[in-house]
Amino acid sequence: MNKNIETLQNFSLKNMPNLDVAVLGALELFMTAKLPKYTVKFKKPLVVGSVNAAFTGRILFSDKDVVFADESNFLEKLNNIKGIDGAILISASGSKHAIVIARELKKRRIETFLITNNENAPAKRYISKENLFVFPKNREPYTYNTSTYMGMMFGNTHEDPTHIYNFLEKKTKKEIKKDFSKYDSYYLLVPEKFSEMKGMFLTKFDEMFQPMISGRVFTFEESKHAKTVVRSNKELFISFGEENKFYGLTKNRMHITLPREINYAGFLAIVYYVLGRIQAKYPPYFQKGIVSYCQNASKVFGYEIKPIVE
Repeated sequence: MNKNIETLQNFSLKNMPNLDVAVLGALELFMTAKLPKYTVKFKKPLVVGSVNAAFTGRILFSDKDVVFADESNFLEKLNNIKGIDGAILISASGSKHAIVIARELKKRRIETFLITNNENAPAKRYISKENLFVFPKNREPYTYNTSTYMGMMFGNTHEDPTHIYNFLEKKTKKEIKKDFSKYDSYYLLVPEKFSEMKGMFLTKFDEMFQPMISGRVFTFEESKHAKTVVRSNKELFISFGEENKFYGLTKNRMHITLPREINYAGFLAIVYYVLGRIQAKYPPYFQKGIVSYCQNASKVFGYEIKPIVE
């Protein structure tokens, strides 16, 4: 059952796996891994993170009275919104912008929870020991962040990873029938329930495909508003959960069924799995570019960023 974890434990720069392997490996991990528990004691906390960590925060605390922020606007939120009595900082690595944010929060004497996947997170120097929550993760290519944020979601939704794994293997895999190599752009139609996750999927297009392959993500309701005025024979419309009867050329539609009961972790797994299968049909754009990207990012952030996150 742990064949994908074995792949993740043993790959090198020469044979980096695609995203679907990271998904299956994450589900294998969470079939047995214990997840930390935390109780938010703040009345109106700042929930802050960068890119997909910020989107994860919006998912985890979508039903709470919180102030959402990211690396670009957290200072503005702290300076202008009254009543913030704590902070929840989400960061898989606990590095990069998380260090700056954690330092600023400590300077302002704002009690902060750090939700991370790194026991040695540099940002933890500004966090009380009892406010550090480390979730398990797999070894993965840099930026994939699949087991990282998926684990945080499982901790919130308590879905069954074994059920999701079996659904991918028995149902989703069989529904992927299109030859993706015939397309150069994708339009994902997602249920309104998962609207907060759109940014996570767009980020994956940025990381793995752009500018070679383009991606758009809208809910079914959003798609009613002039999203398909300009058409392309090479844009594939992939609908999740609900049949697409209106958008895109009929021959350019693919439907992915969802389980009757599904929440954020399961939906993340299914969409990322499909993106991984798409990734496999093109040249290894990500694998060829990630090393030079990390070299440049290391200069930007001032410390070494490795293309494989152990």
